[in-house]
Amino acid sequence: CASLNVKLIVLQCLRSFATPQPRKVPGGSWEALQRQKRNWVWNQFFVLEEYTGTDPLYVGKLHSDVDKGDGNVKYVLMGEGASSIFTIDENTGDIHATKRLDREEQGYYTLRAQAVDRETNIPVEDESEFIVKVQDINDNEPKFPDGPYTAAVPEMSPLGTMVVQVAATDADDPTYGHSARVVYSIIHGQPYFSVEPKTGIIRTALPNMDRERRDQYVLVIQAKDMMGQMGGLSGTTSVTVMLTDVNDNPPRFPHKPYQCSVNESLVVASEVTRLKAEDADLGPNAEMDYHIVDSDGPGMFSIITDEETQEGVIILQKPLDYETKNTFSLRVEATNRNIDPQFLTFGPFSDTVAVKVNVKDVNEPPVFTTPLSKMVVSEAARVNTTIGTVLARDPDSANSSIRYSIDRNTDLERYFNVDSLLGVITTAKALDREVNSVHNITIFAIESRTAVITVMDINDNAPVFAIEYETLVCENLRASNQTLSCLVSCAQVIQTISAVDKDEPPGGHRFFFSLASPATSNHNFTLRDNKDNTASVLTSRDGFQRREQALYQLPVLITDSGSPTLSSTNTLLVRVCDCDVEGVPQACGAVAHTLPAGLSTGALVAILACIFTLLVFVLLIVMMRHRRKEPLILEDERDVRENIVRYDDEGGGEEDTEAFDMVALRNLNIMRDPKVRRDVTPETPTFFSYPPSTASRLAYKMLPDNVLFREFIWDRLKEADADPSAPPYDSLQTYAFEGSGSVAESLSSLESLSSDSEQSYDYLSNWGPRFKKLADLYGTMEGSGFFS
Repeated sequence: CASLNVKLIVLQCLRSFATPQPRKVPGGSWEALQRQKRNWVWNQFFVLEEYTGTDPLYVGKLHSDVDKGDGNVKYVLMGEGASSIFTIDENTGDIHATKRLDREEQGYYTLRAQAVDRETNIPVEDESEFIVKVQDINDNEPKFPDGPYTAAVPEMSPLGTMVVQVAATDADDPTYGHSARVVYSIIHGQPYFSVEPKTGIIRTALPNMDRERRDQYVLVIQAKDMMGQMGGLSGTTSVTVMLTDVNDNPPRFPHKPYQCSVNESLVVASEVTRLKAEDADLGPNAEMDYHIVDSDGPGMFSIITDEETQEGVIILQKPLDYETKNTFSLRVEATNRNIDPQFLTFGPFSDTVAVKVNVKDVNEPPVFTTPLSKMVVSEAARVNTTIGTVLARDPDSANSSIRYSIDRNTDLERYFNVDSLLGVITTAKALDREVNSVHNITIFAIESRTAVITVMDINDNAPVFAIEYETLVCENLRASNQTLSCLVSCAQVIQTISAVDKDEPPGGHRFFFSLASPATSNHNFTLRDNKDNTASVLTSRDGFQRREQALYQLPVLITDSGSPTLSSTNTLLVRVCDCDVEGVPQACGAVAHTLPAGLSTGALVAILACIFTLLVFVLLIVMMRHRRKEPLILEDERDVRENIVRYDDEGGGEEDTEAFDMVALRNLNIMRDPKVRRDVTPETPTFFSYPPSTASRLAYKMLPDNVLFREFIWDRLKEADADPSAPPYDSLQTYAFEGSGSVAESLSSLESLSSDSEQSYDYLSNWGPRFKKLADLYGTMEGSGFFS
């Protein structure tokens, strides 16, 4: 559509006729004006919006009949967007749009045009007004101003139930083409819902959708312009559909039957137990009432509904007595309050459950079988005279014996006694009616029960050996099977041990045996835990000799399984014995030792090895004393540096004689060797040589130190200048020291050109631009003083 520039050309010839108005002439008379016609002629066009071309868009052409084409008429454009959006060719009257126009921002522009004389700018035609209308294209997609949407529909709704209506708007011109004609479709949400293409009404597409299975659906609705044709623009929105609850689920008891226990001492009107029927519905649809429909104890219980939790609460209506009846059976029904008639086919909307109530016995106080009556006794009665008898019983099923006593707060003078077993009341003192004619005493009847107190055990005793073991091993022990290796043949069980523990754990004892840490690495015996609260002691080798060791002490660690874990270390004594051929011990313990006539070969070898080691050690010490090596790194005070004295201090000038060795400076046959450079290895021999002579050495020794340093540095500078193999930059020379106040000033070899040098440096100019600076430096300073 954008490529087709369809324009509605309307040729309008506007001719306005003005009413003649009288005009006053200079003579004072009025002259009637003649009515003139307007000579405007122009073409009016629709301007296409969103024009993307590079050239200005042609809008139309203005033309006046006065314009004869001789260039005397100039066209002027005024109004909305004049000069900023619309321009006019003042010669031809052609109007162009210089910017992209958007119909949705502004649909038309009102402009004014006028033709004026080019030289005088006097209007040749009256000003006229015209409109430039922006033609619409499909450049706006539909939008949902109220989206996203949220809607609700009852569950179990029939097919085609309306959910919600969506509406999309399109900013394009609804009166032009199909740019603003929208159709609706559903992208996501099928097959549960559908949408009407023209109205946007969303309806259910499946019947009987159950909220208890799925309570929320998210739909995506699309609105497309151009009546849904290809090339149209589209917009989407989401619609969240919630299924609301209806009473379509009956109550159900999850547990059948219910069983509870209650003390017989429970107070009337107290809660016995709670039970709840589950209902998958929500709110009022899940409200229910509970009823006791059957009971073997009429009037004993009632049931009410807890409105907050929808539980059935069973309430006690009469006192309980375990000795009379200790179980009750009830049948409880739960029914929905709000039943929807259209879902009666899903019913019945009630459920029943059996409830068993067990009454637990409670220790009740004794009850007197006969009421205490008024007793009479003569004041002349002797001591221990029987006055009467009281009798009580235990209402509990245990029927415990009763013991009687008098509350002495009511018989302070102790006039009476009561037999604790029979309840017989007797006098304990002589009575005097004139002193006290009535005695009110209280008799206690108390159940007689035996209390058994059991002390609970804790793990506070460590396990020990069950007995004192006497373990024997035969010397020269040999295995019966000589073909097996020692790993097998030497493992002979010589003792089985066990342990005891004074504690009594509920699950029984469990002991763990191991060798204590000092004996874990011994090569004589091992310990094997048999996992049955016993352990076996085995030999790790054979050939035990009483002469070598007659008694072995084996520490055994025994640990229990209590909480906390306790352990003890017990020592097992193993004696080496002389046994007969059947392995029966004949004699145990140590034997008397006799001194041998001579040493064995092994002992002699050991002694000789020790003597040889001692001799080698003495020889090494003597050699180290005679051949003491100097250290590779000199100490600071002995370090004579020829290049730089120190890096972290500054010398004291020529008077400083502590930072260097004066003897090294005076020893010219060592320091002044021109054939050896200490910074580089020259490939070309030095042109100057200074053979040391005795006279020169004496002369140097007689010179003062400052003169000596100056001459020394002077000679080094001559060597650097005369040596062609020296690098063309400051190198590290053997100046011995550098300090303030030196008469030698700068020691740089670059500033110390020698005028006496006959070396030619012309060849440096042929080495390229990298050596240009050096060639200029040595060339320009030739013939100048040594210190420049």
